Amino acid sequence: MAETMFKQIRQAITSLNPEEVRAAAERPVHIALIASTSQGYAEMEDFLLPGNISHDKRMEAMNTLHRVGDIGTPHNFDLEIYEEGLPRPEPGFTFNPRDPGRTVSEILIVRDDLGLALARYYPAFRKAVSHHLVKTVSKENALFSLATALPNVLPSAVTLPWALGEFASDTAFLTTNQIRMAFLMAAASDRAVGYRNQKSEIASIIASAFGWRALARELAGKIPFGGGLLPKAAIAYAGTYVVGSSIERYYRIGYGYSRSERKAMFGDAYEKGRRVAGALLEHVKRREGTTVEPRTSA
Repeated sequence: MAETMFKQIRQAITSLNPEEVRAAAERPVHIALIASTSQGYAEMEDFLLPGNISHDKRMEAMNTLHRVGDIGTPHNFDLEIYEEGLPRPEPGFTFNPRDPGRTVSEILIVRDDLGLALARYYPAFRKAVSHHLVKTVSKENALFSLATALPNVLPSAVTLPWALGEFASDTAFLTTNQIRMAFLMAAASDRAVGYRNQKSEIASIIASAFGWRALARELAGKIPFGGGLLPKAAIAYAGTYVVGSSIERYYRIGYGYSRSERKAMFGDAYEKGRRVAGALLEHVKRREGTTVEPRTSA
């Protein structure tokens, strides 16, 4: 059984392309800063490029960070950030020096397509982008667990990174999506992306896959009449959330969570996963107006 699962996972990860992740993270993002004073410019620059980053990284980012009006400034920008108090035409953003995290959130809501590159170049965006990646992939994995059991209902209600039929098993999909998450988080953290560069993270993800699978089978099997759908989806969510959060911490400070910390985090994430899965099922029931009949899956 383990050998078969390894083969399925190995086949599944061929769908991943770390080069695409690298390309998305390395795309130039030209940011225009608009201020009325030198202090206003400095506040925004210090937030985007804090003093603890290396000289080389600062110089790389400064190539795409522009004070409007300086000689050589381009005419077109991906983002425009204005000093607080200045008129802000759409689609610009206002820098809030008292709550700069709010500015980050506002930018990412509107320009989610730039999130990976912004996080790579500018440390101020990394935490928000990494947390968003963890939550998004955790939800995708929970939804996939439901979709394989309700194949005629859920595909029209959810968006997943791949088609349901591309994978030999739930475990193959969940593991592959976690590895994809690791690639994205490395890119967002300005780390090297790829199988060779992330071999320890990938090995840990694959090893953990068997534990999550066994736990999902055990819980789902104890609850009759399809009631095991929510626990199974909740485990997919929680397992992915714990993996992603530990990777985020490792990239941020050099080490992940301890076993006891992961256990405590899993409990909280499991309850969140149940709510996510339950809300989706309720939505489907209301839309279909019928009883949802689950299909047993391996």
